[in-house]
Amino acid sequence: MTDEIEPIAPEAARAVLERAIAETLGDDWRDEDDGWMIISMHDYMARLTRGRVNVDFYVDLLGNVEIKRSPISPAQDAGRMVALTLLALSIAIALMIARIVGWL
Repeated sequence: MTDEIEPIAPEAARAVLERAIAETLGDDWRDEDDGWMIISMHDYMARLTRGRVNVDFYVDLLGNVEIKRSPISPAQDAGRMVALTLLALSIAIALMIARIVGWL
């Protein structure tokens, strides 16, 4: 007698994942003011980040959810610094051009 394991369907995995996220982060986790950003998400996995924390949710083929919290990676930190530097440079260049043209 063989007991075959029936894997969870993608739609059911998505529902389990959404429920686990809501229980962990609150029902309003998708609210833009709350600050959780979806880095990656599909039926069996989600990575959310806020501030300096990543929260990973994994649904296995039996429907069990594993949740891992970790600090942001050095690549994420470096990416944020590059983005802020480019933003500051863009603003400085725009102000210089406006000054040259005579708008300021």
